[in-house]
Amino acid sequence: MNIYTDNLIDNYTNPRNYGVMHESDTSSEAENVSCGDLIKMQIKIKGGKLKRIKFTGEGCAVAIACSSILTEHITNKSIAYAKRFSYKNLEKIIGIEFTSSRIKCANLGLEALKSSLKLLTKKDS
Repeated sequence: MNIYTDNLIDNYTNPRNYGVMHESDTSSEAENVSCGDLIKMQIKIKGGKLKRIKFTGEGCAVAIACSSILTEHITNKSIAYAKRFSYKNLEKIIGIEFTSSRIKCANLGLEALKSSLKLLTKKDS
């Protein structure tokens, strides 16, 4: 199975929401230590929704593209929705079932998102 679909390649070469947000409400990063991929995620919350999301990082096509697709999908969604969002949901919106060797890469942005949301919860308590 060829995982490098047009959508994946487009989101790798032209990642959406890529860059630094100077005034985020929460930020976190996730790293795949086995290959060195690193994704940093920043989120701005307004009215209980993820109003802006930015990410930066270095990684393979799968890590960057999946982070891009994730940020497009999750922007303007509620915090509760984002907390429930799973890797299986991500696979569905991407339209690819990744092999076990690529799951960590595909999931890296989601890991960073979940870490950011946990930090946000800690700030509020």
